[in-house]
Amino acid sequence: MRSVVVIGGGILGLSVARELTRRGTHVTVLEKEPRWAAHQTGHNSNVVHAGLYYRPGSFKARMSVAGNRSIIAYAREHGVPVEVCGKLVVATSERELDALRVLAERAHANGVPASVIGPERAREYEPEVSCLRALRVESTAIIDFAAVCRAMVAELTGAGADLRLDTRVLGMHSRTSGGVEVVTASETLRTDGLVNCAGLHADRVARLAGVSPSARIVPFRGEYYELRPQRRNLVRGLIYPVPDPSLPFLGVHLTRMLDGSVHAGPNAVLALRREGYRWRDVSVRDLAEIARYPGLWRLARRYALPTGIDEVRRSLSVRRFAASLARLVPAIRPADIVPLGSGVRAQALRPDGSLVDDFLIERARHQVHVLNAPSPAATSALQIAEHICDSLAASR
Repeated sequence: MRSVVVIGGGILGLSVARELTRRGTHVTVLEKEPRWAAHQTGHNSNVVHAGLYYRPGSFKARMSVAGNRSIIAYAREHGVPVEVCGKLVVATSERELDALRVLAERAHANGVPASVIGPERAREYEPEVSCLRALRVESTAIIDFAAVCRAMVAELTGAGADLRLDTRVLGMHSRTSGGVEVVTASETLRTDGLVNCAGLHADRVARLAGVSPSARIVPFRGEYYELRPQRRNLVRGLIYPVPDPSLPFLGVHLTRMLDGSVHAGPNAVLALRREGYRWRDVSVRDLAEIARYPGLWRLARRYALPTGIDEVRRSLSVRRFAASLARLVPAIRPADIVPLGSGVRAQALRPDGSLVDDFLIERARHQVHVLNAPSPAATSALQIAEHICDSLAASR
């Protein structure tokens, strides 16, 4: 039986391990943390995206539309909480109407059930919302992605996979006889293939394997608030702004969770450490590595003013954060929100300063490296896993 090592125990790494196991491969999953889904998967908004944002024909569009159906079906099959609630994307100014129209066209092209509605109809869904027009998207859902991972771990354990927490990869070498050697603190694993789903450290893992990645991971922190319990009645479902088409982030939005709480966010600021969930989380190594990368300075020249400064101000000011939410729901005031926590997004950045918008998956002999898997990667995890396994088979 062939053997494959998967590095990374988030939803994508576990989905790849599950798909490999289904194909008759013996899988070892290595996760450096003491628990599964410790970083991006465990800190995201738990939204199953519909696929309307992405350029028709792009990898993201294809994966997201199919992934929406498959992850919901998986959750229902395995008893994982999920609710198909739909969402509103709202235009609050005249200048956003053209972008909303483009979103509606993309939704139609991608096969996403969505329709443009007026403010009166929008208030039937969300009585407190403010908009000139809105896009009603029917297939958006909320889910517990950490619970999805727990279900996958149970599946993999039952199938005989070798699942290892607290196991950091220290080195890798190609074997002259074929395959890869993966070095950990306790042993050297000899395997026929390698899949790198290391998220925030994916580019470093690729370099350990002797691969020169075409992009560098730059961490962006997204900070969340939640509405106080007595103000949760202001939001019934999911309310999103019209996103800036020049940025890969969707903007601060409001999401009613499965437990009835309402989360608000995230913003997007440069993290000072790859796993930097707070301003005080600083890594000299990570900062030095980013500072030496020419792509960062080219990105800064493009976005530092005014976008970057606005995001930092919003990070440091509850009043500004609440004002962003009030564009969507005017009744929200600073006193209505309390800090909830943060997530860190592994954003791939090219040397020319361009943010990688689509999934970026690179292949070497007996290896596949996932170098960019931002949202909707969790939504699309089962579909991406099939693609990765096909790529690994072709890399022999």
